[in-house]
Amino acid sequence: MKIFSAAQIKECDAFTVQREGITSYELMERAAKACYNWLATQYNIATPILILCGMGNNGGDGLVLTRLLLEHGFSAKAVVLKYAEQFFTDASKALALLHDCDASSIQILNEDAFLSELAEDILIVDAIMGTGLNRPLQNWLAAFIDSINNLPNEIVAIDLPSGLPADVLPEQDTVIIKAAHTLSFQFLKRTFLHAETAAIIGQVHILDIGLDEQFIQFTHTQFATIDIEASKSIYKPRTRFGHKGTFGKAILIGGSYGKIGAIALSTGAALRAGAGLVFTHAPQCGYTILQQLHPEAMFVAAGEKLVTEINIAIAANAIGIGPGMGTDDKTIQAFVNYIQHCKVPLVLDADALNILANNQDALHFIPANSIITPHPKEFERLFGKTVNSIAQIELARAKAMKHNIYIVLKGHHTAVLTPAGECWYNTTGNAGMATGGSGDVLTGILTGLLAQGYNSKQAAILGVYLHGLAGDLAAKEHSQEALLAGDITNYLGKAYLQLQ
Repeated sequence: MKIFSAAQIKECDAFTVQREGITSYELMERAAKACYNWLATQYNIATPILILCGMGNNGGDGLVLTRLLLEHGFSAKAVVLKYAEQFFTDASKALALLHDCDASSIQILNEDAFLSELAEDILIVDAIMGTGLNRPLQNWLAAFIDSINNLPNEIVAIDLPSGLPADVLPEQDTVIIKAAHTLSFQFLKRTFLHAETAAIIGQVHILDIGLDEQFIQFTHTQFATIDIEASKSIYKPRTRFGHKGTFGKAILIGGSYGKIGAIALSTGAALRAGAGLVFTHAPQCGYTILQQLHPEAMFVAAGEKLVTEINIAIAANAIGIGPGMGTDDKTIQAFVNYIQHCKVPLVLDADALNILANNQDALHFIPANSIITPHPKEFERLFGKTVNSIAQIELARAKAMKHNIYIVLKGHHTAVLTPAGECWYNTTGNAGMATGGSGDVLTGILTGLLAQGYNSKQAAILGVYLHGLAGDLAAKEHSQEALLAGDITNYLGKAYLQLQ
């Protein structure tokens, strides 16, 4: 799914109106009907509903929604916050129609007026401010929203919670409605995909309001989500006459005394991801462990207790390096020497990233189209601090373009940043995957996909989707609390089946 800016969404609305030969008010009715349908399926008709309305188009949606609720037998009332001299044209029409339907259902609040105590069973619908907001709420509006947030009532926000920008994260202490549910029209807003807004947006529900498909298809954006459709478009089913050579040779390099488990997890994931042949280059101390855990993989000694030698002549379709490797001086020397001579894209994770963070000149040795997979703190050590997670994404986009690499910035919505400046937010995964070894599994999956002939962009996008989906399937079976990194690998097969 594409992620459009607030300005692009406004253009999409206007294009839809023009192309379909409808009025902007008719589109408002369509949006309100979608909200009504959602509310009617989620709440009993006996639920009293209070709709807080502004004077713009978002308020107009709320006024139309109030009328629809009344017409279908709900107990509903609109409270209009009069913060300006005039309503927007469509909102004014919506107010007039609601007045004709039931004048007693409208309450106008003038500046500095607040609601008296509400019964706790009243559902509050927030339709005060929409995507047109371009600055933090202040004075009476801020105080009013603060008062609403202090109520125990459940809140449903229309389009986005009032006070929340669509494209950038708000400044600290900005007053914003705290919703249990957000009904977003047609698209996700970019701010919904960042941890800072989690307590504000609640559960997000995308409502289709029939915006023009041609506009959506042909309008360019650098931002999108990784969903089932995107993953299916990348996935390559196996041919009947394929053999192990067809599906490539993958090499995993890493491990050290006491940390052989990390490279073992990567090895298992590369195998499950579908690589035809997997070789593990690890210290000799890990030989027995790796051979017992993964007899399907071949072992190559890269040192005694540490990775101290990496053969620069080794050939493979894909190479992943870093898990459990450590940062001993001899390991650093072997790693830096290797990447200087390597010509194929690498998957770099864990200690490979820690070494790069402390040897910044070595960043320029990373082969073009390599994939690095930092979590936010690793990214910070590599490229510096940022004020918030969107700023970190923007810095990652810049670094991906500068170094001609793919950056997989791990998180709840793991983001794939490309050398072309694209940002792909993943939609799979859960908090149970915040466990040791989960990143090592991702390294193996990415390496396994590269080995099979997926290019770096395809491997990064499909890899993070499969990783998250396998984690979701595992959590459904075992719970998030009991989820182990190895479970993600074990559920990769079921994740693949969903693509098929």
